[in-house]
Amino acid sequence: MVTFTHLHVHSHYSMLDGMSKIPDLIKKAKKNGMYAMALTDHGNMFGIKDFVDTVAKENGKVKAKIKEQEAVLKNDGATPEEKQEAEYQVEQLKGQLFKPIIGTEAYCARRTLYDKDKDVKEINPETGRERIMDSSGYHLILLAKNKKGYHNLCKLASIAYTDGFYSRPRIDHNVLEQYHEGLIVCSACLGGEIPQLIMRGDIQKAEEAVLWFKRVFGDDYYIELQRHKTDKPNSNRDTYVQQQRVNPVLVELARKHGIKIIATNDVHFVEEEHGEAHDHLICLATQKDYADPDRLHYTKQEWLKTPQQMADIFDDLPEAIENTQEVADKVEVYSIDSDPIMPEFDIPADFGSEAEYRARITEKELFDEFTQNERHEVVMSQADAEAKIKKLGGYNKLYRIKFEADYLEKLVWEGAHKRYGEELSDEVKERIVFELHTIKTMGFPGYFLIVADYIRGAREELGVSVGPGRGSAAGSVVAYCLWITDVDPLKYDLLFERFLNPDRISLPDIDVDFDDAGRGRVLDW
Repeated sequence: MVTFTHLHVHSHYSMLDGMSKIPDLIKKAKKNGMYAMALTDHGNMFGIKDFVDTVAKENGKVKAKIKEQEAVLKNDGATPEEKQEAEYQVEQLKGQLFKPIIGTEAYCARRTLYDKDKDVKEINPETGRERIMDSSGYHLILLAKNKKGYHNLCKLASIAYTDGFYSRPRIDHNVLEQYHEGLIVCSACLGGEIPQLIMRGDIQKAEEAVLWFKRVFGDDYYIELQRHKTDKPNSNRDTYVQQQRVNPVLVELARKHGIKIIATNDVHFVEEEHGEAHDHLICLATQKDYADPDRLHYTKQEWLKTPQQMADIFDDLPEAIENTQEVADKVEVYSIDSDPIMPEFDIPADFGSEAEYRARITEKELFDEFTQNERHEVVMSQADAEAKIKKLGGYNKLYRIKFEADYLEKLVWEGAHKRYGEELSDEVKERIVFELHTIKTMGFPGYFLIVADYIRGAREELGVSVGPGRGSAAGSVVAYCLWITDVDPLKYDLLFERFLNPDRISLPDIDVDFDDAGRGRVLDW
């Protein structure tokens, strides 16, 4: 059985260029025995969260089956044959856990990312037409090998947009060397630096570029080969001609300098029959008529090919297929999930200071306040309470949350009197106390303060039209008293608990207890 991993894949997050939906890519990969895949969208990492979340969902199904078999292994009543079969099934299932390889196809500036000169032009060797040198960049596949590599990939993607953007988000050799740790680099398609220099006939500069990447990335630098031979109607035939011209030089340079080669397919759609639809998509992207003879055409070979199809294409270079698995094996499994990171709201000095809170309030008082309910009743075990404190960031973070929560409480009660009058009903008071306590113990008071501030700024300072609120947020009396929303939840019998529905927001393990009237209380999360 051929083992192959796709390392050059575009999803629909490659805007108006890729056409593949991420779940469809993963489904087809698994169907064809591929349990790893890289996502390398053009110039961005927009699809990465979708990618890893989809993989996690798929792997969750496999892990559930593994647990079932492990239960058989732990069952004293199971026969030796049943245990042997369960052990075999566990090993088989572990091999079906999918590995997401986080990456991007970056644009590496031909000079530096700060060069943005409209007057400096060059001849595009692929088309023979003149183009602005700085308006794009050489293509380069970057893959995160580990968590450090992921962080560096995020940094490079940010720099590409904030500092290097000129027609496209661009990096350059300088920032690439600065943030190279934990990255695997592949030389990319015909748009890559090495192929472009070869197409210009400048083999010396191509070799110098190869040596630069080899120096910076060592054994994590790979020479990439593509073969898009096509007989499809209305397709680009020149690409394969250029690949046949460039590939032998790439192989020669790779072998001369001890660099491994990999085979890739420039995936832009999932199935072979999607090529025609993708062709129409490119017309939209380039704003060209379908009948325009001079418009951009792909080879229509850019589908997610099976391992056997790739092995047949590169039957003379089997190591190029095998080395894709080496790359996949290098990639560590890590999580990109993290707790929300929000800026600190600037609380007026006359309200107090965080330092004063730290001097006045003990950790024991914080522990009780954040682990008991709004009626100061103990509602969770000591172990669960300690886990909650840790989840919120520990006591150091709790002081800040408490400070923000008290200021939020002040604003809410002031707003409540404006909304409901000087004499507040017991229903209003009870609802506000409950909501404020829930917001505080979930660590969200700063979020409410920030949202209230920019909504106020929009209404009062910028003259922006602001609606009355929508969705589950309209169920919050706190939001109503802060003028985030303009719908009275009590008047329309809207539930705050809907705002905390775990099916609607990404909060783990929310434990809600409902009374006979159908009203809920958050007990733990």
